Amino acid sequence: MNRLRGIGLGLLGIIALLALWELYKAVGPATGVLVGDRAVLPRTTDRAMPHVWDMVTRLTGPTVGRRGDPLWISVLHACLFSLKIAATGWVIGVVVGIGLALAMQRLRLAEAAILPWIVLSQTVPLIAIAPLVRRWGSQIHVGSFTWSSENSVAVIAAYLAFFPVAVGALRGLKSPDATHVDLLRTYGVGWWRTLLSLRLPASVPYLLPALRLAAASAVIGTVVAEVSIGLRGGIGRMVIEYAQAAGGDPAKPWAPIFGAVAVGLIAAGCVWLLGLALRPYRRSEVTV
Repeated sequence: MNRLRGIGLGLLGIIALLALWELYKAVGPATGVLVGDRAVLPRTTDRAMPHVWDMVTRLTGPTVGRRGDPLWISVLHACLFSLKIAATGWVIGVVVGIGLALAMQRLRLAEAAILPWIVLSQTVPLIAIAPLVRRWGSQIHVGSFTWSSENSVAVIAAYLAFFPVAVGALRGLKSPDATHVDLLRTYGVGWWRTLLSLRLPASVPYLLPALRLAAASAVIGTVVAEVSIGLRGGIGRMVIEYAQAAGGDPAKPWAPIFGAVAVGLIAAGCVWLLGLALRPYRRSEVTV
């Protein structure tokens, strides 16, 4: 019942958002709402705010011209391309984040030395470092392996994904009661066995929200990096390309935006499936 209630509330939120869109379009001024010379709400013309049914109908029309694949097919291919890269970045970010959390939990000196830099790393803008990652990566040649733009985007996605995992896993690994840790130490249980039998199970309520946040961050990093690097084939580049057609086809640019939202939902849904497998350890989740 709780699951059905959550799904119902989510659908109700989407319906309310669509209704609010159409309500503002019906009653809002065509020039938008201005405070002084600054626009605080968008214009309500069909070019700036197409109707919801026009955006949905446009998905079934051809991508270019009057013939060809439907627009939703092109968006689907771009979503799968970006989702693959985001999944790669998420896996890399999870491995790096958990590895850093283990090192920081094991050694207090490592926590004092690494944690501030982990926090500081998230203050660097992606638009600035994405071209640098691509340039540095293009100089990597190991045997038959050649660095590609997809690898650069995956690294950027991992760069955003590792942070919540590292922080959440560290909190989870340090969450067991001191009495439980002392009990295992009294019985002569080593660090590795304590980690497997106590710390890792105790970290699940902290780790799952961090994994969901990392999945969303990986999608955001993928979309932004695709735009910054200019990688074609993904949903991020499609947003820029279709935005250029907004003047003559105002409903078309919204298709890749819907696709980006779908990629984020799919990424969060995959982590939710992982949570089902870890249900015995999910006593209560803690937000990161």
